[in-house]
Amino acid sequence: MGRLLDVAWRFFEADDWSFEPLENGSALRCGFEGESGSFTCYAQEHEEKEQFVFYSVAPFQAPEAMRTVVAEYLTRANYGLALGNFEMDFADGEVSFKTSMDAEGVEFTEAMVKNLVYANVLTADRYLPGLMRVIYGGIEPEEAIREIEE
Repeated sequence: MGRLLDVAWRFFEADDWSFEPLENGSALRCGFEGESGSFTCYAQEHEEKEQFVFYSVAPFQAPEAMRTVVAEYLTRANYGLALGNFEMDFADGEVSFKTSMDAEGVEFTEAMVKNLVYANVLTADRYLPGLMRVIYGGIEPEEAIREIEE
């Protein structure tokens, strides 16, 4: 584990998160229970590039027939977000939210991890109901975003 994950480890311990390192040592896995759902989260370090990345993975995958509509929803959600972005793997429908930081040449702190982690999970949780309504409720992406952002 590199210096960035060491800092993330200290943050998760201090903030009382339950987490575990992955076998290869390149990431920490944890969970987040929000108001809208539960997420599996990953704190990753790209040691050679000195980059820290945090992902929240949605608790379900987009069905193949809905992936184009989900992509529209995620694109509309991304527009105007100052921190992070939604992603979808078209191969399997996995939806995640990503926040990241280039930490080259800077002191990486627990406060930075906290800001990235909470911006991530709170945004993912905020947009999850709209995603579910698009997939399971037949609502149009534009309408779902409008409801969430008003």
